[in-house]
Amino acid sequence: MLNLHVLQAENGDCLILEFGTTDTPKYILIDGGPQTIYDHYLKRQLQKIKNNGAKLELVIVSHVDNDHIIGLLDMMKELDVHQTNSLEKTISIDAIWHNSFSRTLGDGTNIETRLRKLFSTTDDFSYVLSKPSKATRGIREGDHLTRYALKLNIPLNSQFKRGLISVDEAPQAITMENLSLRIVGPTKKSLEELKKKWIEWLDKHEPKTRDLRKIYPMSDRSVPNLSSIMILVEADGKKILLTGDARGDHLIQGLRQANLLNPNGTLHVDILKVPHHGSCRNVDEEFFKMITADTYVISANGKDGNPDLETLIWIVKGAKEQHRNIKILVTNQTSSTEKLLEEYLPDEYGYKLTVMEKEIPSLVI
Repeated sequence: MLNLHVLQAENGDCLILEFGTTDTPKYILIDGGPQTIYDHYLKRQLQKIKNNGAKLELVIVSHVDNDHIIGLLDMMKELDVHQTNSLEKTISIDAIWHNSFSRTLGDGTNIETRLRKLFSTTDDFSYVLSKPSKATRGIREGDHLTRYALKLNIPLNSQFKRGLISVDEAPQAITMENLSLRIVGPTKKSLEELKKKWIEWLDKHEPKTRDLRKIYPMSDRSVPNLSSIMILVEADGKKILLTGDARGDHLIQGLRQANLLNPNGTLHVDILKVPHHGSCRNVDEEFFKMITADTYVISANGKDGNPDLETLIWIVKGAKEQHRNIKILVTNQTSSTEKLLEEYLPDEYGYKLTVMEKEIPSLVI
């Protein structure tokens, strides 16, 4: 058995993998969505899992953007309160996979120290507090998650020798019951490139800038995204590709390094979690010709323009050119999905668009 539960996560991601057997199902949680998602949707799903006598075998944090990690922090905070007060836990967790900032970008560098110093000594500190960069905010949120894991005695990255989750550190599949998890990103190469970019940025801005307004637009909003954990999930002949908010070229690089692409450089899966909520800044038309799926899942509510109409067009045009009938599942109706239906007729392009109903907290594929 392999099912993907797509939870309503508004502008973020919150997914649950169900595997094992129908008699003894097992579960993995991937991301927890932004603020309110835990209370409104995720907690109910976890209670159902517990009521069925199950637990979370694993929690995976794809990356530390708030639209992915806040729901997990809310969950961990509640578990901490339950433990402190000897209350019954909402759910039991066996392990967590999480690449902290210090592991991904700080290892062997002083980037983390320099960033903390820069954003704590600016003359306009009120601006930092009201509108912090995603990078510095990610350091804080990631630290909180790590501390909760230690306090709750939940093993963190225990399957990885150096504690870093990457293609290079996990060249072989990790198996759980009938499930196979293959890490396809990030790669050591992409992380090294990211380190260089941060050092160059710090070298440029540290000496001459004290006003955060001048440098905030340059704060690389994609840094947490580019270090996203990406996983190819397989069970019972089915494949799901989980992409976080990664760039398409980084995903292909990781798949190639893991020798998971076909001889012609392509990969077909049953379900593709479209990167970065369908943003056209992370993928291009060629990506959807190389990485194809029967079902495309997009978690977005229109914030930041996601999903972009261009991305939806690339998906349906690519499928039509390859004579594939596909399904697209979106968590929310947006102007882009409406335009797609108007301008690229489903019958003509061979796709079915499903929008999650508002009153339903999750949809199972």
